[in-house]
Amino acid sequence: MGLTGYAWASLQGLVNGLNYADVIGAGGGGEKPADGARDILLVGLDSRTDAQGNPLSQQLLDQLRAGESDGELNTDTLIFVHIPNDGSKAVAISLPRDSYVDIPGYGKHKINSAYARAMLQARKDLQAQGVTDPKELDVKANQAGAKQLIGTVEALTGSTIDNYAAINLLGFSEITQAVGGVDVCLNNNVDDEYSGANFTKGQHTIAGVEALEFVRQRHGLPRGDLDRVVRQQVFMAGMARKILSAGTLTDPGKLNALIDAIKKSVVLNQNWDIFSFAQQMKGLTGGQLEFRTIPVDNVEYRTPNDGVAIKVDPAKVKAFVQGLAGPQADQQPAPPPQQANDAHKDITVDVRNATGRNGLAASVSKQLTSKGFKAGETDNASSRKTTVIWVPNGGQAAGQAVADALGTKATVQEDKSVPAGHVKVYLGSDYQPSDGASSGTGSAPAPRQEAATPPPSAGDDQQPITAEGVPCVN
Repeated sequence: MGLTGYAWASLQGLVNGLNYADVIGAGGGGEKPADGARDILLVGLDSRTDAQGNPLSQQLLDQLRAGESDGELNTDTLIFVHIPNDGSKAVAISLPRDSYVDIPGYGKHKINSAYARAMLQARKDLQAQGVTDPKELDVKANQAGAKQLIGTVEALTGSTIDNYAAINLLGFSEITQAVGGVDVCLNNNVDDEYSGANFTKGQHTIAGVEALEFVRQRHGLPRGDLDRVVRQQVFMAGMARKILSAGTLTDPGKLNALIDAIKKSVVLNQNWDIFSFAQQMKGLTGGQLEFRTIPVDNVEYRTPNDGVAIKVDPAKVKAFVQGLAGPQADQQPAPPPQQANDAHKDITVDVRNATGRNGLAASVSKQLTSKGFKAGETDNASSRKTTVIWVPNGGQAAGQAVADALGTKATVQEDKSVPAGHVKVYLGSDYQPSDGASSGTGSAPAPRQEAATPPPSAGDDQQPITAEGVPCVN
């Protein structure tokens, strides 16, 4: 919601109608985390109730193809999202639901059972204490389940969860309908009796029940649950793309439907200041949102008590997550020399990307911030060949300091449109990043392909999925 919702998150009516749960505590608020980044756990629940604890009707469950309930609430989708405080990029890391991990206090089990184990135990304890109200039991038991799941993910990833967001089956279905459907593409025809997924090869726009069928299928897929994870990733990337680039947020009808669906089905941790978070994320574009999956050792690992699961190495998972997410607070690199900070602390640098390389402005801004400059605005600009640095009257020295920090021989020129204390960098196609900045995801946008050319295939463990394009998947 936060990743794609800056425009509508500013609506007071939405914020007032959101559902909150006490699962993290006072630390999960709107302030920027002290370790330099916000880590969010996104959860998809196979819940048979709405966000207020009201049971869904059998007719609605049948429409959603929810299937028979085994009495336990499982977490079908787990995604760890890492966002630097500057909002320059978001990395979403999928944790397969059958990953065999240590659940604190319960031993080793599939990670999707962490929530259910703690929830059922809490329900028993509450009933023993004399609590009989069904809604109170449901709310408190679910809070216990969420806390257990958060602790399990923290132990696995080595990161501290700052925020939590959960969505149920009904909400997922209604949100996809509210945005007008999401574009997906399949490598082959599929017809799965378990999930109900029945799609032909190629591209489709899906919403509602069809969307649920698409993201829930795992039977009949070459890599089982790993292919289902990829489906979830491309679907979420497509939804982000739809909301970021289309008219969803400017269409009153779609906007109202989206808000209604979120109010009914999304639960956030208490004290999460959505206004502040939305401000932090307002500059995010599709190319700055990446989806990846934790490394796995064995997708058909036979466990002692839980059947077939996915074996993961906790050390590898921690190394992978920390490699993408960056070091935690106690591992932060030493700050730049104080002299450099002092020399640059009053210079605000705005960066414009005129190269077509995704994410370059954000990475350059981050590089300059690490050298003591103040981070200004980042944005894209019309294509240009040469890099230029604009400064206000008398700002030549500041502009040259920025050029030196970037290792570029760009021309520094005065321009009256630049505010005092600012430097504005326009990155042209001649710009070559130094070691401190990423070059983006490519040197230039690929030319538009003809419709007859098949889209690229997703699912390569080494290639992240982004919210750009519609890759075909299994």
